[in-house]
Amino acid sequence: MAIETERKFLVKGRFKHLAVKKIKIKQAYLSINPGRIIRLRIADNMGILTIKSNTSKGLLSRNEWEFEIPLKDAGELIKICLPGIIDKTRYHIPAGRHIFEVDVFHGKNEGLVVAEIELSSESEEFERPEWLGEEVTGNPAYYNSNLV
Repeated sequence: MAIETERKFLVKGRFKHLAVKKIKIKQAYLSINPGRIIRLRIADNMGILTIKSNTSKGLLSRNEWEFEIPLKDAGELIKICLPGIIDKTRYHIPAGRHIFEVDVFHGKNEGLVVAEIELSSESEEFERPEWLGEEVTGNPAYYNSNLV
């Protein structure tokens, strides 16, 4: 088990030219209970099952377990997930000693662009690129499980 500490921001400028990696993602949920989320993701040609739960470490941190699963199994599991699939393209953008993951949403969330950064602690400092907009960490409207 790992502890995930992450902050989220809207994106206000151009960033794609800075990307070092691009991934097509489809994701759906088996559970969206606020205390525990079970997510299925197909990222390019890889299946990933992720379980997240609350922790007492702070407002920005959660327990996280991630398991790679066969692509064929992921394709079958996605059929039994809750209704709705998130379709997005993720760009990895280096900034200082961190990597921002910038998600460009498609389909019903078209036009939404959200950047996430994973930190080692809630108080860790990080470089804020000029394209980084308003912080939306903790705003349920921007949780992927609510965008489904």
